[in-house]
Parts: sequence; C-alpha cells; structure tokens
Amino acid sequence: MKEFIKKRVESGKPFLATQIRITYLVLLLPNIVFMLFAFYNLWLIKERYNDMLNSVVAASEFSLDFKEDFDYETYLLIVGNVSPEDSRTTALLAGARNVVESLDKYTENTENRQRLTSAQKYLSNLDGYIEKIKINLENGNRYEKNMLIWENDVQIVTSLLQETINEYIYYENKQIQIAQAENTALYLNTAKISIAIFCFILVAIIVVSIVGPMWITKPIEEQVTREQKQLRKAEFELLQAQINPHFLYNTLDTIVWSAEAGNQKQVVKMVGSLSDFFRSSLNKGKEIVTIRDELQHVRSYLEIQQIRYQDILTYEIDVPEELFDFQIPKITIQPIVENALYHGIKNVRGGGTITVTGRDEGETMLIQVKDNGKGMKPERLKEITKGLTGEKLENTAIYGLYNVNERIRLSFGEEYGISIESEYEKGSCVSIRLPKILNIIVEK
Repeated sequence: MKEFIKKRVESGKPFLATQIRITYLVLLLPNIVFMLFAFYNLWLIKERYNDMLNSVVAASEFSLDFKEDFDYETYLLIVGNVSPEDSRTTALLAGARNVVESLDKYTENTENRQRLTSAQKYLSNLDGYIEKIKINLENGNRYEKNMLIWENDVQIVTSLLQETINEYIYYENKQIQIAQAENTALYLNTAKISIAIFCFILVAIIVVSIVGPMWITKPIEEQVTREQKQLRKAEFELLQAQINPHFLYNTLDTIVWSAEAGNQKQVVKMVGSLSDFFRSSLNKGKEIVTIRDELQHVRSYLEIQQIRYQDILTYEIDVPEELFDFQIPKITIQPIVENALYHGIKNVRGGGTITVTGRDEGETMLIQVKDNGKGMKPERLKEITKGLTGEKLENTAIYGLYNVNERIRLSFGEEYGISIESEYEKGSCVSIRLPKILNIIVEK
C-alpha cells in the first residue's frame, strides 16, 4: 500500500485528491438532478406566462384600436365620405373576430370563455347595424336614421364590446396573479430543497476539504429574479385601462376651454368627475355593483355633461339611501340618462331637466329616469316597447335600451327589466325594475 501511494504521489496524481473529486461528483449528483428538474419547471412556467401574456396583449391591442376605428369608419360611411364598397367596417369586424377566436385557445377560465361568446355576439350585432346602414343608404340615404343607429346602437355596442374585453383582460390578469402565487410557492419549495441539499453538501465538503461550493444556488436565484421582474412588467402593462375615446375627447376639449378661460374651479370639478366616471366604469371588473356605485357613475357623467350643456341641462338625483346597498348590473342607468339627454333634452328649445328617482316596492325596487324633452309619438312608443322584448327588433333603432334590458333579465330573471312611458312634446320616463338583493348576499 505504501508503495502504491508513493507511486501515485510521484506520478502527480495524489490518491487523496482523486477521492475528493469522486466525493464531489457523488455529492453534486443529486443537486445536479434537482437543478435540471427545477429549470425544466421554470421553463414550463415561462411557457405558461407567455400564453397568458399573448392572450392579454392581443386583447389589449383589440380594445385600444377597435372602438375608435369602427365608430369613425361607420361615421364616414353614414356621411358619405366613403362608399359601402370602400368602407373598412367589414375588414375591422373580420379582424376583430379573428382576435376573439384566437383568444379562445389561450384562456382556461370558464367565465372568460363566456365573455368571448358575448364579444362574438356583439360583433354579430355590429355586423347587423352596418348592413342596416347600407340598406338605408341604398333606399335614399336616410341620414337621420343612420345617425340614430350610430349613436344609439353602434357606439353603445362597441362600448360594451370594449368593456367585455377589459373584463377579459382583468380576469386574465387575475389568473396571472393566482399563477404567481403558485409559482411563489414553487420557488419557496425549490429554495428550501436547495438549502437542504446545499447544507448537506457544505457539511460534507467541509469535512472532506473545507471547501463550500457556494455557486450551486446562484443560477436558481438569478432565474427567480428574472422571472419576478418579468411578472412585474407584465402586470404593469396588463392593468392599463381602456376608455371611451369619443366621450373622453369631448370632455378634455371642455377642460381645455375652461382652463383657457381661467375657470380653475370648473377644471378641477370636471377632472374629478371624469376620474370618478372611469373608476366606476372599471370597478375592478365587477359585473354587478351597488345602487350607490351606479348612482355615483351617473352623477359623475351628469356633472360633466352639465358643464358642457350648462345652458340646456339641469338634473336631480333623488334615490332613498335605504336602496343604496342593493344590486344592479354595472352601467345600467347611465346609458338611459345619456339617451334622455341626446334624444330628449337636446331636441327641444330651451332648458331641460333629467330626474333620477327610486322607490322601494316591497320585494322589488323601481329606478326611474325622467326627462321633459321631446317625448315620443304613440306609434313610436309602441314600436320601441315591442323592440325591448325582441319583437320587430330589426325595424327599430333601440339596441342600446334592448341591451340594457337583456342584461337585467339575464342577471335577475324575465320578470325584471325596463319599461317606457312617453308623451309627445312633454317628455319620457324609463322605469328600471330590479329585485332587492343585498351586496353581502351576492358575495356569499
């Protein structure tokens, strides 16, 4: 044995050094296997995030561009700036459908799949509106009817479509947050196992050679840091809110005019109302909100419009506080108030008033939007009443009211929804009947 050791020392290959190298390999082998497993899982996580990010990025691009482009192209078609053959509306709808269909392969969330189904339905409605506008153009222009379709139907449905895509983005982001929590747990478990193996290796190597391979955990730490930075960047991009450009531009113009006129208080009021309006519109992606939140949304809208139309518009909101905690589908009252302003108050000379009231009716509640505007003739009122239930819908331009009514019926049942009373030259009243469901019950 002495001769053997002597020969090994003389040959430059010390026996102890060889044993240490073999020990290193034996000790490092479990850690190498574990690191390969960890990197494989990190790769799977990266692929999963890429799918989520691709989904939300595609939806974000859709909601950023589609509404503004489609509304503008429809307006150009109506005013005759482009012919039906040269209009881009068909191409925009086809592109939007492709985006919505492509999103279906990314998401695994059942509710988001339903939102994509709703988006496809909205696109079909928009296709119907364009066909109707083209028919009107072929039958003698009918500018006023086409403008009503554009204002009451196209812009409302594109807004609902945008809201649906916004909710899709919000809940996809929630899925990313959930995945992040799961990944954090994976990282923690990975770190624990890495620490355990590291301690074992460290103690063994200290015993053998007093050398600690500290570099073993460094690649994992760097990978974790890169993934966390990528997640923070993704969350920042995905939480950008999409807003209604048409309404925003008009409001910003008014703010600019007020600022140039030196009306500081009015500027502050409008900026605050605009902030409250869009905060209420998003409302953390909730589809059902409280009466309190919905009235705040309406109040912010009316405050802005009263400044814009201060010579013709006054308003009053008189809903008892005992109704504030009951539920209502989001963005239900505001489209009706907007309809009262643009098709009631603006069509008469002099000032007009919009009144929002509410009352308790036992197991139900009634919210009413009244105006003293133009009103409707009996035949028109009859036509709209039939259209609210889907009868002769193709011959009416009331898709905005129809969609609000359908959302209420789908949320709470066929016995609920909206009804209209109107008298020509005296005004209109839209009643919204809802069940009394408290917020705490919905959450449970």
